[in-house]
This record gives sequence, structure tokens and C-alpha cells, in this order.
Amino acid sequence: MSRFHAPIAESIWDMKYRFKEADGTPIDGTIEDSWRRIARALAETEAEPAKWESEFYAALEDFKFLPAGRITAGAGTGRSVTLFNCFVMGTIPDTMPGIFDALKEAALTMQQGGGIGYDFSTIRPRGAEVKGVAADASGPLSFMDVWDAMCRTIMSAGSRRGAMMATMRCDHPDVEAFIEAKKDPARLRMFNLSVLVTDAFMAAVKADGPWELQFDGKVYKTLNARDLWNRIMRSTYDFAEPGVIFIDRINTANNLGYAETIAATNPCGEQPLPPYGACLLGSINLPTLVTGAFTATAQMDAAALDRLVRIAVRMMDNVVDASRFPLPQQAQEAAAKRRIGLGVTGLADALLMLGARYGSDQAVALTDRWMHAIARSAYLASVDLAREKGTFPLFDAEGFLASGNMQRMDADVRAAIAQHGIRNALLTSVAPTGTISLYAGNVSSGIEPVFAYAYTRKVLQKDGSRTEEEVVDYAVRLWRETHGDAPLPDHFVDAQTLPPLDHVKMQAAAQKWVDSSISKTINCPADISFDDFKEVYMAAWDQGCKGCTTYRPNDVTGSVLTVAEASDKTPAEAPATVRQTSDGAEVVYLSDPLDRPAALEGQTYKIKWPGSEHALYITINDIVIAGHRRPFEVFINSKNMEHFAWTVALTRMISAVFRRGGDISFVVEELKAVFDPRGGAWMRGKYVPSILAAIGGVIERHLIDIGFIAGEGLGLKSDPKAAVMAVGETPRGPACPNCGAYAMVMKEGCMTCNDCGHSKCG
Repeated sequence: MSRFHAPIAESIWDMKYRFKEADGTPIDGTIEDSWRRIARALAETEAEPAKWESEFYAALEDFKFLPAGRITAGAGTGRSVTLFNCFVMGTIPDTMPGIFDALKEAALTMQQGGGIGYDFSTIRPRGAEVKGVAADASGPLSFMDVWDAMCRTIMSAGSRRGAMMATMRCDHPDVEAFIEAKKDPARLRMFNLSVLVTDAFMAAVKADGPWELQFDGKVYKTLNARDLWNRIMRSTYDFAEPGVIFIDRINTANNLGYAETIAATNPCGEQPLPPYGACLLGSINLPTLVTGAFTATAQMDAAALDRLVRIAVRMMDNVVDASRFPLPQQAQEAAAKRRIGLGVTGLADALLMLGARYGSDQAVALTDRWMHAIARSAYLASVDLAREKGTFPLFDAEGFLASGNMQRMDADVRAAIAQHGIRNALLTSVAPTGTISLYAGNVSSGIEPVFAYAYTRKVLQKDGSRTEEEVVDYAVRLWRETHGDAPLPDHFVDAQTLPPLDHVKMQAAAQKWVDSSISKTINCPADISFDDFKEVYMAAWDQGCKGCTTYRPNDVTGSVLTVAEASDKTPAEAPATVRQTSDGAEVVYLSDPLDRPAALEGQTYKIKWPGSEHALYITINDIVIAGHRRPFEVFINSKNMEHFAWTVALTRMISAVFRRGGDISFVVEELKAVFDPRGGAWMRGKYVPSILAAIGGVIERHLIDIGFIAGEGLGLKSDPKAAVMAVGETPRGPACPNCGAYAMVMKEGCMTCNDCGHSKCG
């Protein structure tokens, strides 16, 4: 009998985590083989490998402990891979050689698939004097553009999709430009942006006082703190970025405050890290530890939770020694501090099984109790490891126990650390778990509320056909098994209907016992007022969170609900199915490629590529469906016959994609990611890595001009062949760049595909 709860779980295991030969031949025959492989690999460093292999296997069995994807896919394969998910790179020097040395380190790290975080506050502001060269500095944002191009180049060479986090201090002179950088939809696509907000700044905001922007002791500008805060809020309200990181709170709480200063996080924000710090992640699957689900005696098995946490800490500590690292500095940092990030997944499902509504006082109390228990067990397990194997090399009892985190910890835990030391400098974190949560039976992700209780997923079969499969939330599946078709109780709420401040309460309850940080998205309704939106961030500050990430559907960020209305202007040339929604609106779904009308309207663009004698002329013709323009075909012409064959092939392929309908914005993404090994060119002040990327830029500009797209990752602005759904059906989002499904949703600070598990952050 299969251990998997749903076909999607087995599919994700086979695609992402199953060990295979280079030609695709499976080595792991079953999921049990994968668990055995991981257990054996992590037990190799033990004095009694056989004993601990058995213990580790028992923890992995039935998805109770879920190591992060890098561990699950890489441990025991014999391949020289990193088992760490993300990194914060070294401090960027404010010199040209130092900046490009840092760029090289970032490229080497991303080449192995690691997401990276960087603080760009160390680079002098735009217009500052550059002594010795009689020039003004171009500022940190210009170098962020270089990083962005590097990430595209690494991806176009076939590396695993990477993600980057850029941070900037709230007192840097270029922070205003940083805040608004992504208003340009073509800029910094590979970055998540967050402002490092200090305690002093928040005090100035509360007092409506002045705020100085300065660098290297020089004040460049003084402005009102509340005005700057409102600019951050307005950009986040309109464009979903930047995020906010309460950096002083992070450093005050840090167990290692005596040995390091943190100025950046990994791309999803759950791991604030020092220069060259790396995040090692794993999650306790809480619903697997609930007994008596949906009964009056339902409870978390405290003894089982304690045992599982202790084993998980030991496994993750062994990963530090088993892993490889892209850079030697990263290996040294990991060995010196032995930082791990043990978190949870399925919190919302576990609460449902106990009858608690997510966001209620009961749910907050249970979350506090469970996270406290996990922190306590983790710290005591690490103390036991220190007695057996030694403390982490940089351990200093006085400095460690003086941290804000340890001030909250139980007295007996503090006493044990003072007497015996501790093996791991930091132990807890709540990371995005979208893919591993699907793999474990579609448990709710991390500490997020359930996003959708059930939805239909299209599965691509080996013969090219697609079948439909219902994906059901873990707790709902258990409810159906015991209650049949009985309606779900009132405490079953989802992310779409939950008040934003309930999200904040839950994040704050968990953060109290998490020594690193939490990746979480606070979903806000599209019609939330700006003042209410700002209150979410102020509540996160007031309640002790270390950062805040929100998602508000709008014309710029896209919507989780896509409904396309038909009109009487739908041409006969477009074969379609018309479905009625619950409110009477019609949805048009194009089931076949569009036929070409006799005449089309379009636009012709000219590209003059350096080194080529003749220009390229790109014509894009549009069709009008349901009153909206969408691209239909592309032609490329030039007097230069050298390009004839590939331009014909390219235009035919792009036109075929256009005529299929749906979200064709991925065409732009793919073209713009192509780099020419001979070098690109500067066009209108921007570096374009290839002539194909330039063509992609032209198509992108055209799609924006006709209102088809509104920027990065937005999918369709108005397309009748978008994913069809009636009002009240499962929410769906923009198209996934990996599988093409209209199932991208914002969860745990990352755009994640509900169909294939693809995540922008991993």
C-alpha cells in the first residue's frame, strides 16, 4: 500500500526528491528507500550509525519530520551538493574590486542553486564623490541591476531557479529610490526587496519626528519619518514590495549578538543571517502528532512531539557535517556556529483537528503552547548534544544567555546551558514549506492558514494528455473519512476570508518562541483601505514580530481569483466554451488555437543591434476578444540574411504559443533570460544580454502597451483564455513558469504553484 496520501504527493517525490541515475533511471524504488537513504547518510557521523539510522528512519516515516528539499533530494546520493537552502553573502565593500568580487561569490553560490541575501546599504549613495577618479558614484541600485543580470544569466545556463533578497537600511540616502525601484516592471525581477527598519526609525514614526538619511557620517537629507514610512507602505500597498524587516529587534534577540551583526536575510525572510551565514531547514509535521482528531478529546501528543523534536535536532546537527558548500567561508561559518532552523508545518490543520479557528484566542494559545514546547525540547536536545559532542566553537555562556531570546526561555533550560553549553547557536525557524507540505499529503504550509480546502489540479501525463485530480487539504481529508459528506464546521476558515490582524496575532504568537524568524504572508483583501493596510504593519511591530510581508491582490500584483467575462464581441473565429458563473456572468474558455481573421491590427518596432549593419523590424499583430486585445502573431524582418532561418523559426514558435491563448508572459521571461556568450549591449541605459533578450523586451513593451500584462509575474490583465472558474470555486493565480498552470499563489512570502509545488524562493 502506498504511503502517499494523494497522487500529487507521489508526483512531487518522483520529480523532486527521488534519487535517480543521470539518465533518469530510479535508484529509490519507493518512498521508504528515500527515507532509508536520508537516515543512513545522516547517521554516518555517529559513533553508533546503525542505532541512529533506525531512530532517524522512524522520525522520517509517515512524513512526521520533513527535512527541507535540499536534504531530502541530496543526502546519501554521493553527489557533491549543498544541503543548505539559502545564504546571506559577505558584506559588500564600497570599492569597485570588492563589489565585483562579491558578485563572483554570488554567482558561484547561485550556480549550486542557493538563494542569496545581500545588504546593499554598504555601497555609497548615488552622486557621492568617488575620490581619485573625478566621478560621482552610481549608487547601490545600479549595482543591484548587475546582480539581477547575473541571476538571469545563471538561470539561462540551466541552473536551478534562484532567488535573491536585497535589503537597505531606512537611513541610507538612496532608500527612497530603493522603495520605488520595482515600480518599473522590468527592473530587479530576480530580487525580493526589504527595508531594514530600526527601532529609532519606528520611534520617530510614532512621534511624527524628523529622520536623517546619511552615509559614512555625512547627512544627505532630512525628512519626516512618518512621510518615509508612508512611502514604504504606499509602495507595498500598490506593488507588493518592499517588505519590512525590524533589524534592531533581530539583533537584540540574536543568541549570537556578541559575535555577529545581522543586516540581511535569506530570500524568504525566515533566516536573518550574518555574512556568509547559511540556513539549514526542517519541519515538524504537527497534524501527524494529533490524537483523537475532531473529537472532544483531541490533543497534541506532547510526549511524541518532544521525542520527535529531539531526534530532528540531532539529524539537523549532523547535516552541518554532511553538507558541502559553494564557498569555503560558508563552510567555516556553518561549522563555527552550527546554526539550524527547525520549524513546523501543518499548524492550521492541527488547529482544525482540535476545533480551533485560526486567529482565535484559542488558536493563539495553542500556538504559543506548541511552539514553546518545541523550543524547549530543541534547546534541551542541543544541550544534550553539547555534553556528548561539544559546544559550537564560538559558544560564550555569558554572551549567549544575555540575548533577548534567552531572556524568555525557561529557567531550567538557561541553567542547563550555563552548566553544559549548547551544540547549536540558533535552533528554530519557520520556513516556506509549500512543496514538502504537498509531498506530505497537502498539509497546510508552515504556520499559514489553509489556503484552499480543495482544488482541481491538471496533471500532465506521459502521453501529453492532461487529467484532472482533486487535491484535498489534509484535515479536510480526515474530516471526510470520519464524517462523510457532513458540512465543514464553522471554524474551518481560509486565507481569503481571514481578517489581516488575525494573521498578525498568529505570527506574533509563534515568533515569541522562534529564535530566528518566520516566513509568512498576511493576506489582505483588495479593497482594504490604505489606513487599515498600514495598521497591519504597525500591529506587527507592536506585537513583537521581526518582519512583515503582505499580499493584496490588485492590478499590479495580480489577483488570486481570475474571472473573465464574455461579451457579444467574441469572434466566431475563436472556438470557445461558455460557462455560467454563480452570479450570471459568462466565462469564455478557448479550447482550440485561434484561427486567423482576414485582417489584424498591429505595431512594428525597430531594433538596431550593435555590430549588425541592418536593423531588425518586429511586427506584433493583435486580435480583439471580449473587448480586450491580445497578441496573435509576430513577424521579424531584416535585410541581414544571416538571421533568416532562426528568425523564421522563432516567429513561428512564438505565434503558435500566442494562438493557444492563456498566459503567454513566460515567452518574454524566456527570451529576456537568454545571454550571448559573445556579450550583450547597452540599450537606452540598460544592459541587454542578447539580441533575443532585446526581442523579448520589445514584446514585453507591446504587451504592456495593449494592457495585456502589467508587470512582473502578473500573468494576464484581461484574457478570456485565463484559467476558468466560477465565483466560489477554488482561488487560482497567475500562470506557473514551471508547469504553466494558473495556480500561483502567495504563501509564506513566496509565489508558489499549487499544482507542481514550484516556488520563486526555491
